[in-house]
Amino acid sequence: MTKRQWLWLAVGPLVVGALFGLLTSAQAQSGSVKLEWLSWSIFRFTSPQGKVVLTNPFVANPDSPVKVDDFPKVDVIVVADGHADEVGSADQIALKTGAKIVTTYEMFSVHFEPRKVPVAQVVRTGPGDRSRIEGITIRNVNSVHGSGTPDKLYGGPAMGFMISFENGLTVYFAGSTALTMDMQLWGMLYKPDVAILPLSGGRDPKDIAHMVRLLRTENPNLKTIIPHHHRLKPAAGEPTPADLETALKDAGLPVKVLNPELSKVYELTK
Repeated sequence: MTKRQWLWLAVGPLVVGALFGLLTSAQAQSGSVKLEWLSWSIFRFTSPQGKVVLTNPFVANPDSPVKVDDFPKVDVIVVADGHADEVGSADQIALKTGAKIVTTYEMFSVHFEPRKVPVAQVVRTGPGDRSRIEGITIRNVNSVHGSGTPDKLYGGPAMGFMISFENGLTVYFAGSTALTMDMQLWGMLYKPDVAILPLSGGRDPKDIAHMVRLLRTENPNLKTIIPHHHRLKPAAGEPTPADLETALKDAGLPVKVLNPELSKVYELTK
């Protein structure tokens, strides 16, 4: 065996491994985030590295096309507050898949612990905290909303989430928050590319447009707005995604509304 052959046998696997690692990292940074809207506030994100993030899995809502068994893989569940339509079936899905739940200390004590979700699966946090899970960074932000649980107990502060994926894309999932000046600061600090904002029955689309204006403070990244918390067919007098689109256009904001079709897969890139 020549000296050159011996050196290759010694270092060749290390070189190949390093190149593979660089290629995998480059693919993760350049890949897309897949998004599916599964009704109400349920969004399933699949990251460039195949990690699955789920929001507010309220699968019992009348428009839902999915049940607990339709989630074979979930890595992270974010729960915005203790209301039944926010926490949904997070406990059952976590027990089935081993997913970690990002929620408050109070929600663990009054909701998840009594439902036998292991403490190791619950990332107990509060507004202002940051978690890094499976290569994804989740920042908790304040939400102007209640947080009583289905058991009529206090679930801690309501939250929204800035979710940053491996490709650099940041999605703001606002939970059920009302308009707050804090959004101006979040736009400056976290610069979300996509904002998922609540369009529930009592909301004025002009308020949602002002949320967008605040989130664009020193943040030209924000281009895509997605409504949530609405029925497929809103009742008479309730705001619709079309109303939101009109409000944003009237406000002169350079963003587009993505009104996703149920269960359709969309690709989001930085």
